[in-house]
Amino acid sequence: MPVRTAHATVIGADDVARLMRAELASVEPVVVLYFAGGRRDPRALAEAMQRAFPGALVVGCTTAGEREGCAWRKGSVVAMALGSEIVRDAAVAVIEDIRGRTDVKHALAPLEAHFGRPLSSLDPSQHVGLLFVDGLSSAEERLMDRLGDLTDIPILGGSAGDDLTFTSTWVAKDGMAFTNAAVLLLLEPAVPFRAFKTQSFRPLDRALRVTACDEAARVVHAFDGKPAATRYAEVLGIPADELANHFQNHPLGLMVGDDPFVRSPQQIRGESVVFYCNVPEGTVLTVLEASDIVEDTRCAIATARAELGGASALVNFDCVLRTHEIESRGLIEPYGALFEGIPTVGFSTYGEQFLGHVNQTATMLLFG
Repeated sequence: MPVRTAHATVIGADDVARLMRAELASVEPVVVLYFAGGRRDPRALAEAMQRAFPGALVVGCTTAGEREGCAWRKGSVVAMALGSEIVRDAAVAVIEDIRGRTDVKHALAPLEAHFGRPLSSLDPSQHVGLLFVDGLSSAEERLMDRLGDLTDIPILGGSAGDDLTFTSTWVAKDGMAFTNAAVLLLLEPAVPFRAFKTQSFRPLDRALRVTACDEAARVVHAFDGKPAATRYAEVLGIPADELANHFQNHPLGLMVGDDPFVRSPQQIRGESVVFYCNVPEGTVLTVLEASDIVEDTRCAIATARAELGGASALVNFDCVLRTHEIESRGLIEPYGALFEGIPTVGFSTYGEQFLGHVNQTATMLLFG
């Protein structure tokens, strides 16, 4: 078999790895992806997973929930083994100290050495990157900007979670786990592929301009020259003290043509609004309105699948805010049914990577 998925609910790292080795034994993997929730030692798990698959690149991270196929899980470990029929070649690098002034190009030198050429010369139709980032680093935008300077290949992924404890999040490669770091897995698939995103919002004819902010802290102090919370509530036509109740259904979007890149508000702090991503001064953001999350996601997957003439595997990064919506609206089963018949793994993220850093979005890699 070219691809297989598995899950484990046992806690011990060696027990998880032993179970995964048995469940994935029908694949001789080039790459093993794993996503781990629950109270597990991330270092011990990384070591055990690499020992279990010594001939593969083993890459993973911590989560705020896990997906395997149609099933949504919490506190488990899910994994996918990809054989040479799916992945022709792959290499992985870690970027450490992402909150600081790390030299990203130097950190990615192992990728260039492996493929024998600069990242800038790689063919975007033949290569794709999966990026896993410390979800508490607040460094995703800067990192994605730098990666965009270095290569034109599509890069997507998710920010690691920690079951909403907001204490520490981890990424892993080669039997080692890291915090304040990112891992970039560079793939040369052996089959056609599509990297795509979907968000279940439609734009309204209302916009806000950021006129004062602390970009690094992800805080907007003013929209259109007025206190941010006051102006945000004003364009929604609601009292300011009700604004936080509308964040889920009315986030803001940076419009690229007709396509919104979602910027989700997190909380009100005084008269300012804290976001889950950077919002630079001068940015014009459109007010969004929630639409049908199941139907929108179904259309996105169906379109990509039709373009590829089928599907052999799917890796899915779904925002924890989308997970909350799906759970609160009783949509776990119909949403899970969207992945019927496609070997799938993924996790609930603290943010998603697609061209930049976004929120309330699902970013996906589909193999044809």
